[in-house]
Amino acid sequence: MKQKLIGFLLTLAVTTLVVAADSELAYPPPLKPAVQEAKAARLAAELLSRFHYKAVPLDDALSSKMFDQYLKALDPEKVYFLQSDIDRLAVGRARLDDAILGEDLRAPFEIFNLYERRAVERMAYARSLLHKGFDFKSDETLMIDRKDQPWPGTEAESLELWRKRVKNDWLRLKLAGQDDAAIVKVLDKRYDNAAKRLGKIKGSDAFQAFMNAYTTTIEPHTNYLGPRAAENFDIAMRLSLAGIGAVLIDIDGYATIRELVAGGPASQSGQLQVGDRIVGVAQGETRPVDDVVGWRLDDTVALVRGAVGSTVRLDILPVDQGPDARVKTVILVRKTITIQDSAAKAKVYSVTTGEGKRLIGVVTLPSFYEDLDGLRKGDKDYRSAGRDVAKLLADMKAQNVDGILIDLRNNGGGSLREAIGLTGLFVGKVPVVQTRNAKGEITVEKNVNTDVAWDGPMGVLINRASASASEIFAAAIQDYGRGLIIGEPSFGKGTVQTVADLDKIAKNASPVYGEVKLTIAQFFRVNGGTTQLRGVIPDVGFLQGSDDSLFGESSYGNALPWSSGG
Repeated sequence: MKQKLIGFLLTLAVTTLVVAADSELAYPPPLKPAVQEAKAARLAAELLSRFHYKAVPLDDALSSKMFDQYLKALDPEKVYFLQSDIDRLAVGRARLDDAILGEDLRAPFEIFNLYERRAVERMAYARSLLHKGFDFKSDETLMIDRKDQPWPGTEAESLELWRKRVKNDWLRLKLAGQDDAAIVKVLDKRYDNAAKRLGKIKGSDAFQAFMNAYTTTIEPHTNYLGPRAAENFDIAMRLSLAGIGAVLIDIDGYATIRELVAGGPASQSGQLQVGDRIVGVAQGETRPVDDVVGWRLDDTVALVRGAVGSTVRLDILPVDQGPDARVKTVILVRKTITIQDSAAKAKVYSVTTGEGKRLIGVVTLPSFYEDLDGLRKGDKDYRSAGRDVAKLLADMKAQNVDGILIDLRNNGGGSLREAIGLTGLFVGKVPVVQTRNAKGEITVEKNVNTDVAWDGPMGVLINRASASASEIFAAAIQDYGRGLIIGEPSFGKGTVQTVADLDKIAKNASPVYGEVKLTIAQFFRVNGGTTQLRGVIPDVGFLQGSDDSLFGESSYGNALPWSSGG
């Protein structure tokens, strides 16, 4: 296999020479893997093969899937590579496992280098078209969403595709009221900046792209975090849009809103919803917009971050519309978001029914938060979802409310311990959820700390963005027949993740290998079923606001299946 891998590299080297026909282009220097990256890949593979809940051997079959995932990550819209590139690269589709196990990452790096060269060529061609202008008198069509389309078969087909893409960009600006001179200036800067960003990509970026192609091929919630990403884990994974209050993930090259933080500008604006895609970012109210489609997630984050009180403009592609839909612009003022902003809140409503007036207490819970630092320090007044809700329930009980509604819409989860304790406030000291690990061992998680705080009528309000701990709570309330579940089917994330520090495993004094977030267990409901994939199905359903195929666990092609037997 080693000789075949070397042969694959030689093929790629020839390809690189062919691509370099235009010596005037400023190609970035080829990236090379570092020794520690090859060792980190091997260490991560051993960890994933042995301890992942869905333990998949790193073999030729997985390598083939990894190859497809890697190309999808690099060129999701199939606008950079040619079909001839793919055909040549496909010689090594079953050898990426050898690259990892043999600690020789030249092959995936050569793929990345070819992608960079193609991207530089496309940006240069796009800029060359601008001085010619465009004629909009003839009818032409452009397929915007190309995920399911083939790669261009020839160089001529690729150039024609890019001519139409540039023409479309021009038309969008023209419809926005800009004159031709301004359009040339804006697009030239956009394409030039895109080319310059390619030159700033480091070997560590290429390595992380390849490793995440490997990890997400196994299962969608498994990721590799390089040393830089691991150091900024809280920002990258929890406060992806620091300053506006949203959690951001990458889906098919789009920076996609996964969660809106209560109290944050994004949530308070009322103009954004989970699943919306950010396609452009601008500073202030007048500066030009940077097109961020296809950008690395942390590069997009860097644009969205800023000083408290400053303004950011976001071009948004709504979750329920296609990629060729008209974008909308949302203007937000950044702010510092505190735990108080996202803490549980309650309000009592007077409702008139056929039986007279009723007082309904509504508790809005944005997340299952827990002040771990305060808990560790022994602070008797530390904040947590369960403690805060218990106080709100006592207050509403004193007001003689007739019923309670727990609003978990857009609650993406949080502390499992808080989900269990909060459930106990309504059902008492009973089993709440079961977990099954990779060995098939089942652990029953029971509430042992909280007593019933409300035994009257109750309901739970959920939507598609209610995930993880929210689903555990809603499922337990439903299984015990304790209250009605109202709204949309939930997200469907019924798995447990942990973060493994590769440097600690290797006993390194300094961080060089990074971390792996991997799925280690699956949740099961009290009734033996799971929230995985299907989510919690409400007893009283509302009309869904978005297509399940666009957002939620079922939107992932390789999510763990629904099962029972926990």
